[in-house]
Amino acid sequence: MSKPLKNPPTYLINSVDHALRIAAMLQLEGELSLSEVAERLGVARSTAHRLLAMLVYRDFAVQDERRLYRAGPVLELAAHSPSAASRLRAAALPHLHRLVGVLDESANVVVRTGDTVRFIASVECAQALRVGSREGMVFPAHRTTAGLLLLAELTDEELEAVYPPERYAGRPTERPDLARLRAELARVRRKGFALNQGRSERGVVAVGVPIRDPDGNALASLSVSMPSGRYDKHRLPSLVDTLTRAAGAVEADIGRRCPVGAQIGGQLAPPPPLDERQQPVRRNLVQPT
Repeated sequence: MSKPLKNPPTYLINSVDHALRIAAMLQLEGELSLSEVAERLGVARSTAHRLLAMLVYRDFAVQDERRLYRAGPVLELAAHSPSAASRLRAAALPHLHRLVGVLDESANVVVRTGDTVRFIASVECAQALRVGSREGMVFPAHRTTAGLLLLAELTDEELEAVYPPERYAGRPTERPDLARLRAELARVRRKGFALNQGRSERGVVAVGVPIRDPDGNALASLSVSMPSGRYDKHRLPSLVDTLTRAAGAVEADIGRRCPVGAQIGGQLAPPPPLDERQQPVRRNLVQPT
């Protein structure tokens, strides 16, 4: 593509952006305190309080007796029951932070729903020029690293069901060429990883691997994103190896914690630890909050 899939609007309204980010955080993660929201958004507690008060007023959030906020009726999240996405996010976040510390590039965990993917966790690196957080954002599956990885798990019949022509009756140009897409997915299956060079956003390169359950089914994608100017194709094997071991660590942690879904229940042997001495790009960084 010649331009990013999502450009910020010309007149960005920060308060609206912050409110929508809070709503996504509450839906994906469950309970949050006022301090946690303020820290995540990088705003004063008074600002976070005003935003939360409006979300509570419109039933997008509720505050309990412990003064914690959770998703309200409008977001239709089951009360007191963390979603599978939130449990996956909780298991993945420590490993995302570690991965960012090793590679000094932004990292993401993404899940697929139908023909779209949602970023359920993002950790930014501390470099001045970096790929920003995509947490909570939704993109067309066939245009992203994660989407290619997760679509590659489908049979031809399942892929057809994801992209029925009637769904795109009013927007036929948005439906991918399935013959071309199948060829791309076959390459992804052979390699075991996906490389996205400007496919979803111009000037951005992303590399991803699947996160699997004990039966080998792909639950999500773990990826690292960077400005294209910092991508070195000679480092690709090392990037894939580091991502694969990090994904294995997430899988093992999922098994140790609690089931993430109906197919998650076993425990995988933890992979070898990342050998940071073999990572020449490692820097000592204070991770952004």
